[in-house]
Amino acid sequence: ILDIKTPESGEEKKNHWDNLNLIHSKDEIKFVLCSREDYDWAKKILNQYKLAEKCDVLFSPVYQKLNTTNLGNWILEDQLPVRMQIQLHKLLWGEKPGV
Repeated sequence: ILDIKTPESGEEKKNHWDNLNLIHSKDEIKFVLCSREDYDWAKKILNQYKLAEKCDVLFSPVYQKLNTTNLGNWILEDQLPVRMQIQLHKLLWGEKPGV
């Protein structure tokens, strides 16, 4: 899984865009989204690099920051070729360390 850091993560400058040239069909690219702004940014990157044509793409909401239902609705409204993923460990155990 290749994580692409979004602007609101504060780590966007850590992205190594050249790594997108190394992606194969069995790989996955994941965006962890904090807001609608992150979603719109990720959608732009998805289209700019034609990521869905290269491999599976995952959009995941940051736990207790981006409403899961909203993200699901945006994906459906925009008919994005992505899968939505939640942080299951956060749903089950919250912020408990080590799980």
